[in-house]
Amino acid sequence: MEKVERPKPGRGQLLVRVAAAGVGLWDCWIRAGRSVISQPLPLTPGADFAGTIEAVGVGVEDFPVGCEVYGVTNARFVGSYAEHALAEAGMIALRPPTLSAVEAASVPVIGCTALQMLFDDAAVAAGHTVVVLGGGGNVGGYAVQLATLAGAKVIATGRRHHLTRIAELGASAVSADEPVPARFAGIADTVIDTVGGAALAGAFDWLRPGGVLVSAVAQPDLAAAAARSVEARFALVQVTTSKLRQLARYFATGTLRTHVGLVLPLEEARVAHALIEGAQAPPGKLVLVPLGGRP
Repeated sequence: MEKVERPKPGRGQLLVRVAAAGVGLWDCWIRAGRSVISQPLPLTPGADFAGTIEAVGVGVEDFPVGCEVYGVTNARFVGSYAEHALAEAGMIALRPPTLSAVEAASVPVIGCTALQMLFDDAAVAAGHTVVVLGGGGNVGGYAVQLATLAGAKVIATGRRHHLTRIAELGASAVSADEPVPARFAGIADTVIDTVGGAALAGAFDWLRPGGVLVSAVAQPDLAAAAARSVEARFALVQVTTSKLRQLARYFATGTLRTHVGLVLPLEEARVAHALIEGAQAPPGKLVLVPLGGRP
C-alpha cells in the first residue's frame, strides 16, 4: 500500500471514488507477468469496481458527477485496487439500484464474459440446448442463469459440492468427475467452457454436428472441431456500457443473481490473490473494500 497523487481524468475518462473492487484470476495473471496485453510498470492491479463519479474528462456526457456506477477501468484491466481510479466512459454503466456496491463490483468482467460467450459468440436462442462446463463457478453461474432466461435448455457440470447450486440456478446438474453421460452425448447446440484442461478437450463429446464450442480459458483444438463438424473459438471479453446496461436490466427485475464470496479490506489484496490461486479457491467472487468504501 502506498499514497500516490490523485489521478485526473483525460478525454473520455472519469475519476471514480472506489467503493468496492472485484478480484479475478486475470488480476493474478497481470501481477505474475502473464497477461496477454502489454502491461507497463509500475501499475495498480484491478479492473472490476463500483463507486461514485467525482470528476469527468472532456467528451464525457452520459455520466455526471455524483453518479453511482459500475464497470471496469480500462482495456488493460488495471487500476481499481485504490481509493480513486480512472475509468473509460465506454466501459461503465449506472450501478443497478438493486445491488450494493460490493455486489455490483462482483459483476462486470464475469457477467459480460458470460453474456458475450452465449449471445455474441454462440448466438444462443430459445429452444437451444446449452452445456456449461463449470456451472458452479463465477462465469459459469452467470452463463447458466442467462441461458435459462433466454429460454434454452441448460445442462451444467460442476464438482459435487456445486451441484445443488447449479440445480437451483435452473440447470440439469452433472458431476464434473464423471464422463459425459450417454443420454447427453451429442445433443448440445452450444458448449460454454469455463474450466479448460481435460474438460475443454472432452467438450466436443457434448456437441451435435454444427454446434458451437466457446471457451473463456483457452483456444480449443481447431483440428478436432473440424473433424467433428463443429465451430470452436476462444472468447476474450470486451466489457462495454451496452453489456453492463443489459445485465443491469436483469438485476433490476430480480431475474439475475450475484454470488459474492469473501469481502476483504484493500490492504489484503495479497491474501485475495493467494486464495484465488490456491488449490481450494473459496466460492463466489472475491471483493476488496478500500478505506472509506461503502458495502
